[in-house]
Amino acid sequence: MASRTALSHGNIDLGHVDNHGFGNRFLKIFRGIKRVLAAPKTLKDADVIIARNFDLLFIAWVVRKLAGRKSTPLVYECLDIHGLFTRYGMVGRVMRRFERFLLARIQLLIVSSPGFIESYFLPIQKYSGPVSIIENKMWFEPPAQKRIKSKRSKTRADAKTLTLGWVGSIRCATSLDILLEAAGEMGPDLQIDIHGNIHRHVLGDFDKNIEGAENVAYHGAYTYPGDLDEIYASCDLVWAQDLWQRGANSDWLLPNRIYEASWFGCPSVAVAGTQTGKRVQTSGLGLTINAATAQELVKTLRPLKRGQINAMSKALLAMPDENFRQTEQDIAGALAPVLPT
Repeated sequence: MASRTALSHGNIDLGHVDNHGFGNRFLKIFRGIKRVLAAPKTLKDADVIIARNFDLLFIAWVVRKLAGRKSTPLVYECLDIHGLFTRYGMVGRVMRRFERFLLARIQLLIVSSPGFIESYFLPIQKYSGPVSIIENKMWFEPPAQKRIKSKRSKTRADAKTLTLGWVGSIRCATSLDILLEAAGEMGPDLQIDIHGNIHRHVLGDFDKNIEGAENVAYHGAYTYPGDLDEIYASCDLVWAQDLWQRGANSDWLLPNRIYEASWFGCPSVAVAGTQTGKRVQTSGLGLTINAATAQELVKTLRPLKRGQINAMSKALLAMPDENFRQTEQDIAGALAPVLPT
């Protein structure tokens, strides 16, 4: 994990933390506190402190208190509701109580999806303080923005096989099962192309599972944002649904891939009833299936005509860039409640 600052003295690296191994994680958190306190100018010059996710919120609260900067606004940016906070039993209760303690001491909560407020922070954590939403849209630094200014504009009118992409952090075993089963059912009529980083601690048998499936291909990790144009241009549709933590985080989030795919004119496929599915339906970003099953996916994909897909793509490309790309105005507006006037 790392802390970024816009100040001239630059970044303070807080160290690397793996996605698992919580004993080591707690040790790294306390090391992070020590590193921030060793650079007091960072806190002294700060107009606002933004903590991205819970680990950094704890670090930020501790160092703000120890450095005597209680008047500096503290912002909690929550991009996901970690499974520890939705667990039943003692561990879940302790983590939720700890988070409530810190929520009472922040000046602003930022979330990437309204589903987190509606389904977790309001009903479960009883949070009633200030809230802003910064959706997980694409962000291009100015040089990259110039390079990626040409959107996907071509169609795949000559393609006989329907290509469904799965792009990004590949960590959902349920999604993999659904896509593999759909590929087996549709055979040569469907190609599944997977692009991104495989979370091996979750999908340990990934290579074995796709081995032998002639219409399923893993293309490895990619460079962001330079490779996105080529990836989405090669797909007719993308699988946008996260099913990793059903009934909780996966049902509430809005994944980055719906913004990426839409910006490049590639329709998304999501599950109705989830926050992702609702956004895809209400904003015209693609298609939804009634249930998270291969049968429902196949039922939706089989009757699709090339003209329908191209029409959806054309409609996406006609939408304003700001629907899918983060702007400085978005961020400034979200931070307005705590920024100096």
